[in-house]
Amino acid sequence: MPIHETKRSPKILFGQDAFSQIGDEARRLGALRVLVVTDNGIVQAGHAERIAHHLHEADCKSTLFTEVVENPTTETVDDCVQVARDFGAELIVGLGGGSSLDTAKGCNFILSNGGRMQDYWGYAKASQPMLPLIAVPTTAGTGSECQSYALISDAATHQKMACGDPKALPATAILDPGLTLTQPRFVAACTGIDALAHAIESAVSLRQTPFSSIYSREAFRLLQEHLESVFSSPDDLHARGQVLLGAAFAGIAIENSMLGCAHSAANPLTAHFGTVHGNAVGLLLPHAMRYNAEDPKALATYARLALENRLVNRDASDSYAFESLHARVNELLVAAKLPHTLDALDVPASEIPTLAEEASTQWTAQFNPRSISVQGFEALYEAAHGTACSPAA
Repeated sequence: MPIHETKRSPKILFGQDAFSQIGDEARRLGALRVLVVTDNGIVQAGHAERIAHHLHEADCKSTLFTEVVENPTTETVDDCVQVARDFGAELIVGLGGGSSLDTAKGCNFILSNGGRMQDYWGYAKASQPMLPLIAVPTTAGTGSECQSYALISDAATHQKMACGDPKALPATAILDPGLTLTQPRFVAACTGIDALAHAIESAVSLRQTPFSSIYSREAFRLLQEHLESVFSSPDDLHARGQVLLGAAFAGIAIENSMLGCAHSAANPLTAHFGTVHGNAVGLLLPHAMRYNAEDPKALATYARLALENRLVNRDASDSYAFESLHARVNELLVAAKLPHTLDALDVPASEIPTLAEEASTQWTAQFNPRSISVQGFEALYEAAHGTACSPAA
């Protein structure tokens, strides 16, 4: 798959009440008619009404699409497109978690270029310009606000399609920590662990660059320092802001470097068992790290993360530093209080061959620092299930 150019990121507005700038930002982008894509939970929390108020103050007309669902499908996107067309939208706002942002991007593909979502599976398949998009995350995790990909499930086959294009990158990401205070604890845990996995996997990706590495490393620092506070003290606005920023930085890292085998192994669990993505990635991450640590370059990168975050002293060997990093990741997983084995999620061991076969076809696997086969994925799942000690090649 073609890889997009490096050094790609949206304009970022960060800070408490940053969302109040959305009207000015819409006008800067030349729009007076704004479609806000969100879900009913966000509406009930009052965030959509507040966004609409700020748009109105800037003399922008807005309308809502509120039918976003978790793991959005092609049907959801088609419904959103119809609302956008009927309204004559000139700009799209994605307000919510990754599903809202993915739906907003998916709508933009079809509204601007026609066809079906399936036509854009892959990268750089949109020939026409797209509408400007403002991403306003209310969860700190996916990093979708800083990425040019939409993950949309085919309503017929349930296959998750990664549809990317440089033109789909949000023009602006508004990071307001106050908007994340309404997250349920489970959502905060899943999205926070997902962001942690993004930082770690993008750091060792085969496509990592000096530019992406800066964001991977800073994302990991912010997340490992503040995630526990978010889990234990949900009203800690400073910690919320640092995790939100860390998640966005991890998103920039992904945009410029891609991910690895933990994400490839997570997607089939969501498709077949409805496992929440962040939970799936989190329980696989320690096993993927141990698998990748057999690669000297990946091991050195893990060691650098440990050293930079003062998990070890400068004289520590790379192997010892890795073990310290691995232990820290496990500490954060324990703090998240998520199920940490496949057995705990009622995923039968008999399904491992099917899961491994599908994981091997996932697009992020090709960027893993250490080549991984179907048999390697089987061993990864077995380790995560509790039926093996560690994954093999």
